[in-house]
Amino acid sequence: MIESLNSIGISNGMITSAVITIILCLLSVIAGRRLQTVPSGLQNVAEWAIGSLYNFFEGIMGSKACKQYFPLIGTLFIYILFCNYSGLLPGAGHIPGLAAPTSSINCPMAMAIIVFVTMFAAGIKEHKGMGYFKHYFKPFAFLFPLMLLEDLVKPVSLTLRLYGNIFGEETVTSSFFDLVPIGLPVVMQALSVLMGLIQALVFSLLASIYIKEAMPEEEEEHL
Repeated sequence: MIESLNSIGISNGMITSAVITIILCLLSVIAGRRLQTVPSGLQNVAEWAIGSLYNFFEGIMGSKACKQYFPLIGTLFIYILFCNYSGLLPGAGHIPGLAAPTSSINCPMAMAIIVFVTMFAAGIKEHKGMGYFKHYFKPFAFLFPLMLLEDLVKPVSLTLRLYGNIFGEETVTSSFFDLVPIGLPVVMQALSVLMGLIQALVFSLLASIYIKEAMPEEEEEHL
């Protein structure tokens, strides 16, 4: 079954990504199925996690921007975290159908493009039209190429940072497993847990900053 999917261009990372998406959807449905005034169980955990994330990004983006774009930023963080941790499962990268989606450049690139498009959409929306593009000519018009290049580099930076760190971490960990199969791999796995969290946070943090920077200056003054 897995081999047939691979033969038509569906990679192991794509299969793992689909499974992660289904799991996250199921957890969301279960957590919100019977909402209680005094939360308990999975609802309590979900509300605490989402509330903590919201408060964190609100301090970066401001209340208005966070209210509008937190669904995207929060989803990116949770999804990337699950993707990174899927690479820690036994056999990941070796068992057909199981591979960390973020260890393939396609997944980080797709998310970076989403952030890039959202950044422009937010800028155009909040500046009431094409006025958003005026910042490319400030403070001097001749800086336009550099200002444009700065924005075009952002999705490339997001992609390579996430992909490079996760792919490199998996490669190094695999090498240590082959060299020292006892003891050291446990330490590397613990470091991988921390690395997976940091990379998810860095990607979503940069995404929130890019979107915030696209907002009008009046919005930034209220942060």
